[in-house]
Amino acid sequence: MPAILEVQALVKTFGGLVVLDHCSFQVRQGTITGLIGPNGAGKTTLFNVLTGFFKPDSGRVAFNGQEITGLPPHQIFQRRICRTFQIPREFREMTVLENLMFIPAGQVGERLWYPWFRPARVRRQEAMIRDKALEVLTAVRLLDWREAYAHTLSGGQKKLLELARTMMADPELLLLDEPSAGVNPTLMEELAAYIRHLAHARGVTILLIEHDMDLVMRLCDPVIVLSEGHPLLEGSFEMVTKDPRVLEAYLGGR
Repeated sequence: MPAILEVQALVKTFGGLVVLDHCSFQVRQGTITGLIGPNGAGKTTLFNVLTGFFKPDSGRVAFNGQEITGLPPHQIFQRRICRTFQIPREFREMTVLENLMFIPAGQVGERLWYPWFRPARVRRQEAMIRDKALEVLTAVRLLDWREAYAHTLSGGQKKLLELARTMMADPELLLLDEPSAGVNPTLMEELAAYIRHLAHARGVTILLIEHDMDLVMRLCDPVIVLSEGHPLLEGSFEMVTKDPRVLEAYLGGR
């Protein structure tokens, strides 16, 4: 499959600390690509550069053949690139359903005069968005919590909610930052199943940062190992985890 994301020689420094050091790799369309590496390897910083939260010092990022280097987050989002965070960022005082319905862009009800002069159009669109949100909540097993306030969910449920919110934007590329962190084994199975569904049934390309090697083994092919700000190796899970360089960099030589 062609490369949907191309990263070329990205450099990002903070003061005298080099976090990304001429980082280059590609993500192929339709894959679940794992990004692993020790703490401090630059994984989350890389996500922040890819999604416009940080501007790189140098280098290039292209999505579907078009350069997106340094674009602000809202323009990255408009290109159907979405991400999750290590710590979920739900709208705490909104219900679970409202968290999803807030996401789609271009809602006519947000325009000043439409609720007054075109209420029927507003109601139709709201009904369509609500139906889609209920469908997504069913898929992530959160339908029974649709009227609960988001802050009342467990940590694992908040991870599912954050994933559900990204799906309201119909992403083409989804960046998942440690989706298993704080998730109990039962919810983790549901989360893993939904990630597979997104890739295989919905055609979403996924780049996934993860420390849970069991999850990476089950979901990801290929796997990219990041070390000291640049890719050390790329290949199947079995190949990279047997490479002596990975064992030294990621597993401390064990």
